[in-house]
Amino acid sequence: MRKYKRGQHQRREEREKDGRGKIYIYGRHALREALDNAPQTVRRVFLSQEAGTDRELRDLLAKHNIPVDSIKSQEAGRMVGKETSHQGVIAVINPSLLVKDFDEFLRELQPTEDTLLILLDELTDPHNVGAVIRSAAAFGASGVLLPSRHQAPITGAVAKVSAGMVFSVPIVSTGNVNQTIRELKSAGFTVYGLAMDGKSDLSGQNFDSPSLFVVGNEGSGIRQKTLEYCDVTLRIPMNPRAESLNASVSAAVVMYEWSTGHKKALK
Repeated sequence: MRKYKRGQHQRREEREKDGRGKIYIYGRHALREALDNAPQTVRRVFLSQEAGTDRELRDLLAKHNIPVDSIKSQEAGRMVGKETSHQGVIAVINPSLLVKDFDEFLRELQPTEDTLLILLDELTDPHNVGAVIRSAAAFGASGVLLPSRHQAPITGAVAKVSAGMVFSVPIVSTGNVNQTIRELKSAGFTVYGLAMDGKSDLSGQNFDSPSLFVVGNEGSGIRQKTLEYCDVTLRIPMNPRAESLNASVSAAVVMYEWSTGHKKALK
């Protein structure tokens, strides 16, 4: 799997955060998804002169009484990085209003055999996190669980890569990964760990109970102790010339396979 370049992503995340419980998201699509699904998270919006002519976007902002300021291209580049494709649209988001508490989420959840949750175990590349969230939305997952430590948080890059789906799929903050798994097993979930050398073939699974998929770190995979908590370790059959798949690609393949037997989740 591709190695994580820590310094590069840390610098991007620092630009996207603003120190007081705020992050920046950027791009028209990400902002529209936020306004359609979680308008309470949007605190302020900056629009370039060109983006300000988007009447539909202006109407949405007015509907939710969100303050709008004009911004020049150079100012936008300083806010989120010159290399960022922001389309002249930048929004200040309060992530604390987006991320749900695990205990509260679990109390409200009524799991059935069509319930799928994704637990990220120290995924550190925000592009992988965003891609997993996008796949979770596409294949009907009921939530994506993010540990509070050693895990890439929700940032503008995550929102952008997720195509704004970070605002439509429940994002849940958890504490200890193994404790989270124990609680979900007590709630009736079967736990599947995605592992390159997993003991069970993906194509042979029925997924006939509430399912939790655990996705491990890009380089080292799922930690050994966490693997021991998994009921099943899954491998994806592939041509031997390919050693492995990227973490987010592996997650998408497994979610698709699950979705083929759970059509209700796609409605």
